[in-house]
Amino acid sequence: MEAVGFVELLAAPAAKRRWSDEAKGRMVAETLVPGVTVNEVARRHGLQANHLSSWRTLARKGKLIVPEIVGAEFAAPVTSPTEVVAAATTASIDLIIGPVTVRLDVATPAARVAELAVALRALS
Repeated sequence: MEAVGFVELLAAPAAKRRWSDEAKGRMVAETLVPGVTVNEVARRHGLQANHLSSWRTLARKGKLIVPEIVGAEFAAPVTSPTEVVAAATTASIDLIIGPVTVRLDVATPAARVAELAVALRALS
């Protein structure tokens, strides 16, 4: 009898794989390197490209942390201090207890806010 070839058996995973958020973030970071495609990274890690694409969407929405890797073109959203200061100057604290509303400056100490809340509660 003569051998004509061989058969290669590929076993499917026994159960669903669970990727940690860190692993997802690393894979997403790999896709952000110029010239690297989502399909290429997905194939290298043995997963479907649509899963990797959905993780990229999570990263864009800020729901998945993506580590910095050399060559990646990605910048995490950052707020500038001037924007925060501008928002803080127009902000206020409103204490509403029953029909009474007291509007306080955002710089009012927390202890004073608590005292006023207790006093208003006692009046109602």
